[in-house]
Amino acid sequence: MSKSTALGLEGLELDALTEVVNIGVSRAAVSLREMVGEEVVLTVPAISTVSPSQAAEMIGGARVGQLFAVEQHFAGDVSGRALLIFPEANSLELVRAVAGDSVPAAEIPDLAPEALRETGNVVLQACIGTMANLLNRTLALAVPQLLRGRAQDLFPRTTAGTVLFVYINFSVRGRRIRGYIALLMDLPSMRALKDLIAELIGREGG
Repeated sequence: MSKSTALGLEGLELDALTEVVNIGVSRAAVSLREMVGEEVVLTVPAISTVSPSQAAEMIGGARVGQLFAVEQHFAGDVSGRALLIFPEANSLELVRAVAGDSVPAAEIPDLAPEALRETGNVVLQACIGTMANLLNRTLALAVPQLLRGRAQDLFPRTTAGTVLFVYINFSVRGRRIRGYIALLMDLPSMRALKDLIAELIGREGG
């Protein structure tokens, strides 16, 4: 599926959406830097709109093992669920980076749930909050939950809607970590998002 198919986005609309996501990720990096006391670099090499089954394949499908995901539901003019997803090995590497080298390796698995939940909360709130602010809307955020399972558990075959799928690269304390952000929305919310992006482009004069 092309990047523009699911939402019917024109090039300018896709550019605007990409810029919104990049601003949110940049703000997340600032918040994470304050949390860990070290420079944090987050980059977004690619964004696409895909089906839930395609999203499951893009994070490895049946080929990968366990995944960790921080899930946060959001509601308003645009509603859905946001996921920050890491393969298990990457998630533990992220916890090591966040916790610091002074923490013994044997303690990392015990620290993982809370550290991942806190990291996910920072990243998702920054991204969703930035989207809401730039689109001049208010979105209510639920308490984040930590999920663990395979790709098909995060995106069951029965799931409907469209996924805004974002690759995200973390660089924390010299460690480079790949993760994914997925915003799953139903068709009315995706249409509302398209309209809000058009309004944003109009306000910014193209």
